[in-house]
Order: sequence, then structure tokens, then C-alpha cells
Amino acid sequence: MSATAGQAQSERSLAERLGFKPDQVVQEIGYDEDVDEELRESIETVTGAELVDEDYEDVVDAVLLWWREEDGELFDALSDTLVSLADGGVVWLLTPKAGRDGHVEPSDIDEAASSSGMTQSKSVSAAGDWSGTKLVPPKGR
Repeated sequence: MSATAGQAQSERSLAERLGFKPDQVVQEIGYDEDVDEELRESIETVTGAELVDEDYEDVVDAVLLWWREEDGELFDALSDTLVSLADGGVVWLLTPKAGRDGHVEPSDIDEAASSSGMTQSKSVSAAGDWSGTKLVPPKGR
């Protein structure tokens, strides 16, 4: 097995560990030049489709929200994700890791998530510079 094939397999495993599955529609919000392209590509590989952008007007299975401290009010952004999220869908909040520009304090994430009615269910190292927090919307919304 080549190093590239091994690397592709590990990327795919990360997307799968994050819970992405084939045929899911994943909306990406907050894309900028600092996002992790390998993570994006691994999600597209697992789902079999390109990520849709914030202008997508249909229901989505998951939201990938890249968020930095200077991006504004996290509560507002999380509340907005609920509009297009399907029942049973999740939001992956991706924030710069501690010590990196744009880092968001965990207490700020917790406050914004609970204020928007979401529950944190998992935190992971999602990519080299990014932490991921899985947020689940309230049931029966």
C-alpha cells in the first residue's frame, strides 16, 4: 500500500468517525482560506457528494460550521443552522485549536450551544488546526 493510499484511508476513517455516511447532504458554513481541505475532501469522499454552501435552500443531514472568535455571535450562527437541519441531523462546530488565531473558548461554545437548545455530544481533534464539537439539536423541534 502506498503512503498516499494509507493517508486517504485514514482521512476517510476520520470522516466516518465524525459520523458522516454515504448519500448525506452536508452543508458547509464559514468556509475561508484557513479551513482544512483534507477534512473537507474526506467528508466528500464518504458522502459521495460535494459539500453544499450556505445558500442551499433544502434540508440537510449535517452542517459543518467553521467558526472563529472574530466571526460574530456564535449563538446566532447555531440558531441559523437549525433552519435547514433535518430531524436527526447534527452540527459539527469546527473551531481553531487553543493557541491558534481565532480560538473559541469551550465555555463560549457551551453557552452558545445551550442557549440555542443544542446539546454537546462529542469533542474531537478534527484536523491539524481544528477542534470539532458535535452538537445535537433538541428532539421534536
